[in-house]
Amino acid sequence: MSRERDSTPLWTGPFVLAWAVNFLHSTGFHAFVHAPGWLEVQGADTLLVGVLVAVMFVAAIFARPVVGKVMDTRGRRIVTLVGGLIHVLSSGLYLALDAHAGTLSEPSPSLWLLVACVRVVHGLGLAALFSVLFTIAADIVPAQRRAEGIAIYGVSGLIPLGIGGLLGDWVIVGDDYRGLFLTTGACAVVGLLASLFLPETHRAGQSPARGVLATAAAPELRPLWFVGTAFAVGLTAYFVFLKTYLLANPALGSMSQFFMAYSISAVLLRVLFGWVPERLGLIRVLLPSIVIGAAGLAVLALATSSVHLITAAALCGVGHGFAFPIISALVVARARPDERGSAIALFTALFDLGVLIGGPMFGALVKVLDYPATFGVGAALVGSSALVYGLWDRRYQDGSP
Repeated sequence: MSRERDSTPLWTGPFVLAWAVNFLHSTGFHAFVHAPGWLEVQGADTLLVGVLVAVMFVAAIFARPVVGKVMDTRGRRIVTLVGGLIHVLSSGLYLALDAHAGTLSEPSPSLWLLVACVRVVHGLGLAALFSVLFTIAADIVPAQRRAEGIAIYGVSGLIPLGIGGLLGDWVIVGDDYRGLFLTTGACAVVGLLASLFLPETHRAGQSPARGVLATAAAPELRPLWFVGTAFAVGLTAYFVFLKTYLLANPALGSMSQFFMAYSISAVLLRVLFGWVPERLGLIRVLLPSIVIGAAGLAVLALATSSVHLITAAALCGVGHGFAFPIISALVVARARPDERGSAIALFTALFDLGVLIGGPMFGALVKVLDYPATFGVGAALVGSSALVYGLWDRRYQDGSP
């Protein structure tokens, strides 16, 4: 049943500043879509690439409960500043690691151990910033426009998807990735400086009555954890392995083409139609969005030209454009107010879990099968998750216990 569109303003001063901070940090993080190419230059095969990419997200997953607890008890500001400092540090560590790798005649186990350690540091920064900045967004936006507000706020993370791919194409010269690490470091520094002016949005009160594990086990949230994880695993297929796929098949196009089309479609959807989910109903829009995302992976599996690549990107962007803010809004609506930080930290951890599962899994599939078949498996996984979620979540869609 459709509802009247609410006119409560979204673009307040704190919202604009938080949007800018997220944009800067996201640009730094998303430029690492080129990281698999750097790992391949150092001598890693596809399976090792998947494992090393996943290491970052393992660290982020284990950090999320602590991040959520701190947000709910100490506030958002301290997490924002510490996360920003870690982001700056990680960029410097990549530069040092790149210099060290250049002194080696061939890759060694010690190099991969150092890479894994730097990925852990990077993951801690990702965990803190991704969790806290979206919690701040949920704190700021009007409750009656939550899905739309999170969708618009999320544009600050989608635009960097396109910029990140494009930046890499500009600053990476041959096998020299130093420009990439310097650029990401600059984004992290400016993001940290801008975050100094963010207000504290946490409302002081008692600590959460339940622990993070109790929040994770809440029956009304379990279907959301499931569909979020499945969707995130599907995203991993192209976020991690598209770079190496295009290096092997340059006639299909470039990373910048894919992620520009991806970002443009998702951004236009959110800016022009961000009001639709709350007008038509969150679940009614969520399920088709997931299916469209699966269709994008299917087109990518069958792609033989740059037109197909761009079409796949647009479909994936539309799926992501609505699915992420809708699931976010449902998590916030169903979680206890005093556990919002923990709930959002757990939700953002699903995307780390998706990489943890999808990185090694898709890396192994590429070795055993090939890239198109791997993207096809991703499409089947995401598409089937919509059906499972639709059936599982029915008892909670009308607010029933």
